[in-house]
Amino acid sequence: MASTVDFSGLWIPLVTPFRDKAVDHHALAGLVKYLAPKGVAGFVVCGSTGEAAALSEAEQLAVLDTVQQHANRLPLIMGVSGYHLPKTLAWVESLASKSLAGVLVSAPCYIRPSQSGLVHWFEAIAQASAVPLVVYDIPYRTGAVLQRETLLQLAANPNIAAIKDCGGDAAKTAALLADGRLQVLTGEDLQIFSAVTQGGSGAIAASAHVHTERFATIIELLTRGDLAKARALWSGLPELIEALFAEPNPGPVKALLAHHGLMRNELRRPMMEARADSLERLVRLHDGMGPVSNA
Repeated sequence: MASTVDFSGLWIPLVTPFRDKAVDHHALAGLVKYLAPKGVAGFVVCGSTGEAAALSEAEQLAVLDTVQQHANRLPLIMGVSGYHLPKTLAWVESLASKSLAGVLVSAPCYIRPSQSGLVHWFEAIAQASAVPLVVYDIPYRTGAVLQRETLLQLAANPNIAAIKDCGGDAAKTAALLADGRLQVLTGEDLQIFSAVTQGGSGAIAASAHVHTERFATIIELLTRGDLAKARALWSGLPELIEALFAEPNPGPVKALLAHHGLMRNELRRPMMEARADSLERLVRLHDGMGPVSNA
């Protein structure tokens, strides 16, 4: 069936708070309630920012339940990854009982299939899914490059609705925007301004855990074509975004959220906490930017 879900706007790929090596559901609930009224379109649960690879299936479902309870009916996208197709299909089918807007699906990691194999992977999952797919094109995590022709072939599938674009190929992005069948959400936070200006639908942005209203307003202004106001708000954000990705995500963003009392600064190994000097820089950059109304 053709998708009727609108994936435009700012989506937050939620971090997963931990306390003493267990998921901290109290902190997760607080984070969701803190972010929900700040202009976000919805949340991505158990994506790469959420350290999903370090969570068991039971933990992932528990995280999803907590987010659903506190998201104030905002739409949710569930992250899906792996490389064992039957297991992935069974997992996607089990999510049919959840109230999801979509599933964010990456290419299979480690095995590096051919382009026809990638088409088979995404189309099989699309057929099994009760909700639309958002293709997660992130070759530096999966080792699999989705070529332009492959993505355009996938765009013909009625249950593939959007792409989280971390492919690093400007020509491929331009082709997808020109084609128009997939909603293009940038997943590279430094490219939000240029991507939405060129017709992108929005962003899935880990950086937007902080200064959330600023990110949301920028996307809204760009969608309306108000470049001058959007440019004024964007000023200063690139340096903060760069600092938030100076160490592997989500280390820096978790450190900054912990600094503001929203959770403990804890990650699951082998992910490591951000260095003290990185946090010092983040706090300086974050605090140097006023609220949207004063920008």
